Amino acid sequence: MSQLTDLVPGSWTFDPAHSEVGFTVRHAGISKVRGVFREVDAQLLVAEPLEDSRLSATVQMASIDTKNADRDAHVRSADFFAVEQYPTMTFTSTAVAFDGEEGTITGELTIKDVTRSVELSAEFNGVVVDAFGVTRAGFGAKTTISRKDFGITWNAAMEAGGVLVSDKVTIELDVAFTAPQDDPEETVEGQESVSAEA
Repeated sequence: MSQLTDLVPGSWTFDPAHSEVGFTVRHAGISKVRGVFREVDAQLLVAEPLEDSRLSATVQMASIDTKNADRDAHVRSADFFAVEQYPTMTFTSTAVAFDGEEGTITGELTIKDVTRSVELSAEFNGVVVDAFGVTRAGFGAKTTISRKDFGITWNAAMEAGGVLVSDKVTIELDVAFTAPQDDPEETVEGQESVSAEA
C-alpha cells in the first residue's frame, strides 16, 4: 500500500474529472439534501517535510448542483450565497498533520465575505500509476460547519416546529492530483550545465 512518503515533493496538478466537492444539509429535520460544485480548482504543493505542504482551493459558487433547478437558483440568490456579489468560496491551508494515512488539514475557509478557521479530517487514499503511465494521488476530507458563522441565515419555520434547513452543513471532498512533471527547460539547462562542466 502507498505511503505518504510516495508523494513526490513539488506542485501536484488537480484532476477535476476525478474529483468531487460535495455537501450535505438536513431538510425539514427528516431528510438530507446532497449537492456538488461542478467547477473547482485546487493547488497542492507537497513539501519536505510533509508538514510544510500547502493546499488551496477555489470553488465557483454558481456551479452548485443539487439535482433541482429551482433549489439551485434559490441557493445562488441573496438568501444564501449571493453568487453575483460573492462568486467564489476559497480555502487556504495553514497546517497539515498526518499520522499514517489519516490526518488533519487546518485552514481558512471564506464564504461570501466571512473567513473562519476550519479543520478537515483527511485521509490519504494512496499513489498509483494509471494505465497511461500517469502518477496519481487521492485524498478524502470532511468537515462540518455552521452556515450562520458565514452569515447564511435564511430559513423558514414549519407548522409542527423546527426549521426547513439545518444550520449544520457537512462538506466532503474526494479529490485526485497528478504528480509534478519535469520542466523541459530546466532539464535542458541542467544538461547544458553538465556538458559545460565536462
